[in-house]
Parts: sequence; structure tokens; C-alpha cells
Amino acid sequence: MQNYLIKNVIVVNEGKLEAKDVLISKGRIEKIAGSIQPSVPVIEIDGTGKHLLPGAIDDQVHFREPGLTHKATIYSEAKAAVAGGVTSFMEMPNTVPPVFTQELLENKYQIASQSSLANYSFYMGTSNDNADEALRTNDRKNEIAGIKIFMGSSTGGLLVDNYLTIDKIFRESEVLIATHCEDEKIIKANFERLKKEKGTLEPADHPIIRDENACFESSFAAIQIAKKHNTRLHILHISTERELQLFTNMLPLEDKRITAEVCVHHLHFTSNDYAAKGNLIKCNPAIKAPHNREALWNALLDDRLDVIATDHAPHTWAEKEEPYEKAHAGLPLVQHSLLLMLHYVKQGKISIEKVVEKMSHAVARCYQVADRGFIREGYHADLVLADLNQSTTVSKENILYKCGWSPLEGFTAPAAITHTFVNGHLVYGNGQWDESQRGQRLLFAR
Repeated sequence: MQNYLIKNVIVVNEGKLEAKDVLISKGRIEKIAGSIQPSVPVIEIDGTGKHLLPGAIDDQVHFREPGLTHKATIYSEAKAAVAGGVTSFMEMPNTVPPVFTQELLENKYQIASQSSLANYSFYMGTSNDNADEALRTNDRKNEIAGIKIFMGSSTGGLLVDNYLTIDKIFRESEVLIATHCEDEKIIKANFERLKKEKGTLEPADHPIIRDENACFESSFAAIQIAKKHNTRLHILHISTERELQLFTNMLPLEDKRITAEVCVHHLHFTSNDYAAKGNLIKCNPAIKAPHNREALWNALLDDRLDVIATDHAPHTWAEKEEPYEKAHAGLPLVQHSLLLMLHYVKQGKISIEKVVEKMSHAVARCYQVADRGFIREGYHADLVLADLNQSTTVSKENILYKCGWSPLEGFTAPAAITHTFVNGHLVYGNGQWDESQRGQRLLFAR
């Protein structure tokens, strides 16, 4: 394996920015120092004026394989992730067939081992009648991201609304449980009321149907069950101001039993954007009124919200162009999530140290990812060089998603990802690809 020496780069790690040299050898970070004179042959990269970040770890993506490969594949979306500085991902179980058995789960790992340019992990799926099978994940807790429960609308029959099933999994799981929290009864009642009033619904109705109350009631219920059993619960894609009262910043992340995620689209868009974007920003939970976005930012900055992810969920253009009620919900975002947050760094909304904390360090801590998420000697060399003196405009010409579109098209980020290392291998550098190595399966120190 090739060795690399990144010279005179601004290392962003654990709340500090320091000019350092970084030596990469045998897939790991060999040495970090003010000046390194290597004793082995290296390829030298001049990092002057650039920032070196630990690769982002996205704890929530939908890469659609198997069964929905007309939308995306593990190969296509992992490549897009790497181009955007995301070096590891955790992928959801609502594929076809849904991941209701350990054998189907392992099949996804086999696909990724042959095709993914990024490091990978997958969640075990749940249904109303597979609790015992889902709990077999306890025997593999250092190999699996967690158990996913859709406590609200989803696709592929993964809605779990049987309290006995939910209670059993929360009571007996020894791994992290990640939940999608929206109350199905509230959503259905809102839909029926609005449909009766209007007849024809439109994208701007989405946050009225999937409203703040639907999110709060479901998140509140999940937390009550988790507190009853001392479950390790992680609530995904928080989208409302009201839910924020359910989370605390009074404990270090490592001591929290209940954690929360915010996604980049809920930090960027508001309900005002439906007029221009329409179904392109239709997603679950919905993008809501502007006051929610501001509250999410405040909670992210004061650590009530623990990690930033994407909920990357690609659909074909044709599937998004359907009338509102038929249009599929989800946005492709993983290629541009880090760039979008670097935009907010330039805007003064968040520091680059905080971006690294929420997209790398905190995800590793939250999931107990082994030897990743930090720029530390001995850790896997999952590293990203970012140039904050360049810019990147999102366009169809540079989008790598298989679906071929992005809700951010036309947006210019005041930064560029120039190099991405995965396990010490330079997969992407200055627009050139070396796909000779695949990513690795994530392991968890549980």
C-alpha cells in the first residue's frame, strides 16, 4: 500500500486547528507532527492553505440495493459520498426485500464488500412480527450499526405499530436502536382532513399533513419506552422545535442513553422553499416552517442535537415529477452535505471545528465506531482535504448519484473537496479516481 505525507496542512480535530504534517502508512495515521521526515518512501501532498478533516461518517443513508437499483446502488452512492468527503456510511433496511432476517442483512454486507468505495455498515430492520430475529443482532453487536424501527410511515412494510413488539425490542436490545418517529394516526387524520377541504393536495401541504405534533408525539413515546428499559436510543432526523425539549446537553455524549440527529436539509430548507422546489424537497419527516430551522440550529450548536447526517434518499426524476400524493419522499444529499456545512462555516453560522465534531467525532462516539472519526495516530486514515479558497457549484455535470439530480442544483459552496482517503487509500484526488480498493466493514467497540 502506498504511503502519503500531507505537508503543512491545517488539521481540524477535537476542537483545534493546528498546522501539521500527517504521515499515512499501511492504511493508518502513522504520525502527526509539526514537521515529519519520513523514513519510508512517500507520495507528498502539499496541504498549504487547505484543511484536513476526518472523513465524515453518515449514520443514515438509503442506497437502495438490493431491489431498488433503478434509483441507486451501493457503488454509485458510495462513490458520490467519497467525492463529498463522506468516508463511512450506515445504511437503512427498507430495500427490497426489506432486511427482516440476519441472512438478508449479511447479504448487503457482501454486496458492499465487492462494490463500496466507502466504509460501510447496515441496520437490521424490524416489522411487527420479527422481534426475535431482530434481537439476534445482540450476538453481533460489534459488527452491526444498530436496529432500525420505523415508528411511523415508511416503505416496504417496515412500519412497526405493535406496542408489544416495540417494548420487547427496547427491553432486550443490547445494540443501539435508531428510530424514525412520526405518529401514523396523526398523519392519517391530517391527510383526510386536508383532502376533504382541498381535494387536490400540493407539496406545500406536506408539513401540514406530517406536522410538528406527529413528530413530537412519536418521539415522546419512543423516549418514554427507552427510559423505562434504559435502552440506547438514537432518534433520527429531528425536524421540529417542539421535539427539542426532549433532549439534553447536560451530559457528555458518551454518557447519554438518548441521542438525536439533525439532517442537513432541515438545517438548509424551510417550508418557504416548496414554492420553488415542490416535490424535490418532499421528504419524511417534512421540511417545516422557518422557526423550526432556527431552533434546530440553536440546538445543534448547544449540543442538544448530537450529530449531523443526510438521510440520503434518492428517487428517479420521474418518481419526483408525479403529482404530490404519488411523488416519492426523499432527497439525494450525501455528495454535498459536507460542502453545505462548509458554506455555513463561511457564513459564520457554525465553526469548522463544530462541523467536524458533529459529522465525524460525535458519530463515532455515538455509535462507538472503532478507530475512526478522529485524526489520531493509529486510527484508520479516513481523511479529507478541503480547500476553502475554491468553490463548487452543484450541477448535473458533476452529480454522481445514479438518479442524476439534486435539490441543491445551482447552489455554489465556497469550498471544494480535493482529496479523500479511505483506509489510507487515495480514492479521490483532484478529480481523479483510484477504485482499486474497496472500503471496509465498520466495527463497533461495544
